[in-house]
Order: sequence, then C-alpha cells, then structure tokens
Amino acid sequence: MKSYKVLTVCLGNICRSPAAQGILESVAAKHDVFLELDSAGTAAYHLGNPPDSRSIKALHQVGIDISRQQARQVTKDDFHKFDWILAMDRENLSNLKKIQPQDSKAILVMFGEFYDHAAFGEVADPYYGGDEGFTEMRKHLCRIADSFVHHLHSNRED
Repeated sequence: MKSYKVLTVCLGNICRSPAAQGILESVAAKHDVFLELDSAGTAAYHLGNPPDSRSIKALHQVGIDISRQQARQVTKDDFHKFDWILAMDRENLSNLKKIQPQDSKAILVMFGEFYDHAAFGEVADPYYGGDEGFTEMRKHLCRIADSFVHHLHSNRED
C-alpha cells in the first residue's frame, strides 16, 4: 500500500494546521490510507507550544486528541521530506512558495482546494474569535480531509 507524507501549514501552527493534522490522521485511519503527518507554521510565533486550547477542545468533542502536538516552523527540508504540503490560506501559500526550493518534491496546494464549497480554497483562521469559530473550523477541516483522503485513495498506486 502506498503511503504519503503530508504537512499541514497555517501561520502559527496552533489552530488550523494541528487540527488538520489530527483530523487527517482520524479520517485516513477510517479509509485505509496510510499517511505520515506533521504540521508547521510559516511564522515562529509559538515555537514549542501546544495547540490553542480552543482547537484542542473542538477536536476533543469528536474524539481527536491533538494536545501532544508542538508548534514548529516550516523548514526548507520539509519541501524534500513531504509529498504534500497543504496550506490553510492564500497568504500562507504565498509565504511557502517564497521559500520553496526549486528542486522540491512536495506538491504545494491550498488544503481547501479539495472541497468544492471552501471559500476560494481557504480555511478561515478562528484565532481572534470565540469557541464557535473553532467548531466551524473543525467541521470545515473534516469535510476537506474527507475529500483529500478520497482523492489520495482513488489515485493511489498499490
């Protein structure tokens, strides 16, 4: 069975990307798709910190534990290590393109492109809002993760 190395990326690596990592782990396990996952941020604001407590809570409500993750920043090596790098929004995609080595193997896209109903392929950042924004983020990421895993499953070469 083919496996994929996938990196999810947002700005600070405490809200969207750790949530996407946890959700992808859960969805992949249910669909017999093997993913090696990690998450990172384009900025170094929260290095070493756990995910935002509101992200932890929103995912805990559906049985996903992301509390042991630690924020880190994207490195140039990530572009050689991972098959897929999934940005949560256009700004982070642009930042990733600026540091992407020319010879990188990673496919760099916005995660939301795998779900037709994502507004311009973006996953809204809930950081400056309340708990309801984290619940909406979780629901949005679950739909995108289902679509992404389906894409990998239907295009895999065993």
